[in-house]
Amino acid sequence: MLSRRVWWMTFALAAVFLMRTANASANDDEKRLELGPFGGWTRYDTELKEPNPPMLRDAVNYGARARMRMFGTVWLDLAGGISNSETLGVANKWQDFSASLMLAPMTAHTVSPFLSAGMGFSQFRPQHTPDKTDGTFEVAGGVRIRLAPMLALRLEARNVLLMPKKEWGKAHIDNMVFGAGLMFGFGGQPKDTDGDGVNDKLDLCAATPMGCRVDAQGCPIDADKDGVCDGLDQCADTPRGAKVDAHGCPTDSDGDGVYDGIDQCPNTPKGAKVDATGCPIDSDGDGVPDGIDQCADTRKGCTVDATGCPIDSDGDGVCDGLDKCPNTPAGARIDVDGCPVRTEVQIRETELLDTGMIRLQDVHFQTAKAVILPESFANLDVIGQVLAKWPQLRIEIGGHCDSRGGAAYNVALSHRRANSVLAYLNQHFPALRGSQMTTKGYGESVPLQPNTSPENMAQNRRVEFVVLNKEVLKQIKR
Repeated sequence: MLSRRVWWMTFALAAVFLMRTANASANDDEKRLELGPFGGWTRYDTELKEPNPPMLRDAVNYGARARMRMFGTVWLDLAGGISNSETLGVANKWQDFSASLMLAPMTAHTVSPFLSAGMGFSQFRPQHTPDKTDGTFEVAGGVRIRLAPMLALRLEARNVLLMPKKEWGKAHIDNMVFGAGLMFGFGGQPKDTDGDGVNDKLDLCAATPMGCRVDAQGCPIDADKDGVCDGLDQCADTPRGAKVDAHGCPTDSDGDGVYDGIDQCPNTPKGAKVDATGCPIDSDGDGVPDGIDQCADTRKGCTVDATGCPIDSDGDGVCDGLDKCPNTPAGARIDVDGCPVRTEVQIRETELLDTGMIRLQDVHFQTAKAVILPESFANLDVIGQVLAKWPQLRIEIGGHCDSRGGAAYNVALSHRRANSVLAYLNQHFPALRGSQMTTKGYGESVPLQPNTSPENMAQNRRVEFVVLNKEVLKQIKR
């Protein structure tokens, strides 16, 4: 059993703590009566136990507790209990009744402490001796556990100091009672200004909007964290980060199916397809989003109209943006870049005017002879058309060989071959004047590549048409 000194020190420290708590709740004006059965265990002072009279053994205690709020956190507490103790066949009864002042601060927690101190009387009723009645000074401490708004569990430890009549200074016998009881509440209802079901003195959020669901502290519950409390929230599963209206429902200003707050592209055009972040999808990268784009496979780089379809200003089949020749005449043949296709005659003519010569490496002759093979006629026809356009130019037809054979032989062979080319041109292009062209055989004297491989030798075998009057060529180019 705790000594009285230890008990009183514990009681004093607890009282200081509860007084500090009481200040915070001193304005609580709730009126309530609580009462209920109590049961526990009585531990008698050593001096009362056997073999000392009245020879008591620790025993079950049963009784009742009642308390009524007086003001603030101060209650009037009434306690009573009976313990039956049988020793050596002798039945003894001890009963105790008291009235105390209890300090029990209101808290927002389910568990709240209390302390009480007061006066009463106790009576020993031995089976074979007269009853003995004493006054008592009692202190008690414990906790109240709220089970429901009007129901609580009381856990208590009580020290009962016996006060002999007219000899209070000799008081030294104290019994201890430990136990628990169910306390039923009656009387006035707690004040609840915001009507959320939580007493104002326990309500940490006293201005909760009507209809909100609240926790035990009276604060609104917002399961989806959208700023609109459960009970008022008509869209309870709003995704985290979405903006909501007054009803807790997500807003979608641009109507793309991605809520404001989550939508990283809040001004998406109507009808555009978007990704999970609310930004338009543009599969072909033409600047017009899918859903609006009526030409979904536009080539990369094409200029498009508002519907995402390629623009082709000159109507040549190559879209603006990729068309390197945007003003192609109608009906002209074009290449992949939108530019008119140049004929072989145009290409050779450009070569002649830009370089002053045309080089043919695909004029083929019979081996060791000056007879032109038919496969070369088409190439010579192109040259004939070009030269016929420029009768004022004097042209030398030069024949060139590779290094096979002797030098003199190669010069003679290349000269004959040049004459064969001239004869072909004169025969097929009568407009060419004989005085316009001359021939010369160079043999192997002017190679383009070293004659070290079949490929190099093929390049050295050629016919060249060289402009001799360059000054006329300069005038033409002006």
